[in-house]
Amino acid sequence: MNYSVTAVYFSPTDTSRRGVCAMAEVLGGEFSELDLTHGAAEANFGEQELVIFGGPVYGGRLYKGQLERMAGLKGNNTPCVLTVTYGNRHYDDALLELYDWAKEHGFVPVAAATLIGQHTYGAIQVGRPNDDDLAEDAAFAEKIKAKLETGDLSSPEIPGNRPYKDGGTGGKFRPQTDDNCVLCGLCAMECPMQAIGTDFRTIDDSKCIACFQCIRRCPMGAKNMNAPAYNEFAAMFTERLKERRENEYFI
Repeated sequence: MNYSVTAVYFSPTDTSRRGVCAMAEVLGGEFSELDLTHGAAEANFGEQELVIFGGPVYGGRLYKGQLERMAGLKGNNTPCVLTVTYGNRHYDDALLELYDWAKEHGFVPVAAATLIGQHTYGAIQVGRPNDDDLAEDAAFAEKIKAKLETGDLSSPEIPGNRPYKDGGTGGKFRPQTDDNCVLCGLCAMECPMQAIGTDFRTIDDSKCIACFQCIRRCPMGAKNMNAPAYNEFAAMFTERLKERRENEYFI
């Protein structure tokens, strides 16, 4: 059966999107994208469609806001591939949480993956996913394709525990804005949580998830984390998570 493929993702720093799309390109050639990074969506998927889900791990869980944005997505015995991206510590219960959500919403998980991406904090697995990671994703997609061609819609065993551990909320650090800011507004436009005020300096603490996309996107380097508490934590975290972890695939 030829499936119509859709990549569905919440990806504030583009990391989760890259892995999902690497798989979708193999599985669908031309595929659709449903980007939940800047808001919720509603869609119904049928049995002849294949959905590849992706999103980041926050404290060993899916980000709660991603689950809220996926609430309007419904499957009808729709095959799906589940992926979560994490910054080299561990994914804990995030993949299992996504698996349970998919089953509850009419999807049939046929494969899953836990993918390494550069951590938001410190200098942890810098540049990942790299070309080798994306090649691994593509090779895994070939295995999924072969499985689907046989009509096998069985679900793999998914690691994790129920009840899930606490997590799924954003990080505690908040970006600063220095005098290099030229009020271009790019940070506010790129913020997935609409947490940056109309002055482009004020950040709503209740909305910010510390993805640091504003820091990455600021053309003037005005958004930054030049704070002693953060620098101390980032150095410690970088040392703690220096040992490389590998992508894991389940089929």
